Amino acid sequence: MAVYLTEEGYKKLMDDLAELESQRPMISKQIAEARDKGDLSENAEYDAAKEAQGLLELKISQLKSTIAQARLIDESRISTDEVQILNKVKLRNKKNNQEITYMLVSESEANLREGKIAVTTPIGKGLLGKKKGESVCISVPAGVLEFEIIDITI
Repeated sequence: MAVYLTEEGYKKLMDDLAELESQRPMISKQIAEARDKGDLSENAEYDAAKEAQGLLELKISQLKSTIAQARLIDESRISTDEVQILNKVKLRNKKNNQEITYMLVSESEANLREGKIAVTTPIGKGLLGKKKGESVCISVPAGVLEFEIIDITI
């Protein structure tokens, strides 16, 4: 399954991968130091270092898999005619008249604090393909939300 990323998101993944890979020598050193302390069957430091190494390698493997499946989104081809990935969508909650703006991004770039929601979330799926001025009802775990799309920008 392809993972759609912005250039910024792809760069962040590559930076994260480089950071994780730079930790390998440190963990190898910890394993060597623990091994030098003697009996491995009762060596908690050795077990902890091996577990840390396993977790690090798992994270590196997952990141490499995501990067291998990455498809960069050509931001110059994004339209504001209807909601699509990388659009900023200004919404009005019809129940309380509160306005909120979300940017639709891939799962790996989602960050609610930054107002970035994944297109795979219920709200993301409910907004895709809709136009400015449309009302949408979206089922979320807490119930049904009704929004009016006020604006679509890049």
